[in-house]
Amino acid sequence: MKIGILTSGGDCPGLNAVIRGAVLKGIKIHGQEFVGFRDGWRGVVEGDIIELPRQSVRGISKQGGTILGTSRTNPFDGGGPEVIKAHMDRLGIDAIIAIGGEGTLAAAKRLTDVGLKIVGVPKTVDNDLDATDYTFGFDTAVEIATEAIDRLRTTGESHHRCMIAEVMGRHVGWIALHAGMASGAHAILIPEQKVSVEQIAEWVSDAHERGRAPLVVVAEGFVPEHLETPHSERGLDTFGRPRLGGIGEQLCAQIEEITGIETRATILGHIQRGGVPTAYDRVLATRLGMAAIDSVVEGTWGTMVALSGTEIVHVPFEAALGNLKTVPQSRYDEAAILFG
Repeated sequence: MKIGILTSGGDCPGLNAVIRGAVLKGIKIHGQEFVGFRDGWRGVVEGDIIELPRQSVRGISKQGGTILGTSRTNPFDGGGPEVIKAHMDRLGIDAIIAIGGEGTLAAAKRLTDVGLKIVGVPKTVDNDLDATDYTFGFDTAVEIATEAIDRLRTTGESHHRCMIAEVMGRHVGWIALHAGMASGAHAILIPEQKVSVEQIAEWVSDAHERGRAPLVVVAEGFVPEHLETPHSERGLDTFGRPRLGGIGEQLCAQIEEITGIETRATILGHIQRGGVPTAYDRVLATRLGMAAIDSVVEGTWGTMVALSGTEIVHVPFEAALGNLKTVPQSRYDEAAILFG
């Protein structure tokens, strides 16, 4: 059996570990062959592949990014199931393992519904995919954000400033919540919770009055109480969504004006996606890659491997689509005890 692997959407630490886990198990246990599609769905619709023999995945689990490249290509633009099926037949590819987030898995579901043999592996640093407890890349993003915020705290304390760290999180605030709690933030601002600028300023002032350098962690998708949509001033991305970023700078001026405390903002941005994955993400990604081979062998097309507790399970694509895994109120209330 010949299997094609693709990595699509935004990159994240752990992608290479998935590829390695799948290729090693497939070759060692089942005698399968592997190819990789270059740059996500683009490689699928164009039939652009590279061979993936065992030696090609040697030592890659510790590498960030993806050896296959990625893109945000829509497989239905200039492609579609007929074109993809023709390329698979020509190349002798029997099935596809699609590694990606909600957009990738939604496309995989549509293609599976019309007869293509595809299984999925969930990937997102935001940890916002339903039906899986955690996605690989999230732990690394939190670790990177926490280290960066720790560094911001020391310079903030030196100058008696309020420091704002803006982290990723378009629709959900998992990175902000975890990194904020880990770094001892005096306020954590997430898309799921609307908070007034006055309340944020009060938390900052409370910390400052105790002799602390106030620390605010904000997700890029946070919407203050007086606004309706996230801050966006950089146009649209390839999917027509607003490109977020800059809410930290906006809050910076407002906090300084209300409190009189010198305030600085830092946007961590894509640094959260880069570099080597943590040990946790390497192990989780490897296990998911190996479990995807089980899905292929069993012919459970249209399913995604997922983490439930400590076990890897197989769930239908639709279970992961349509509903974002948001931060529950109880988790936010727990963190809010530490604010101010």
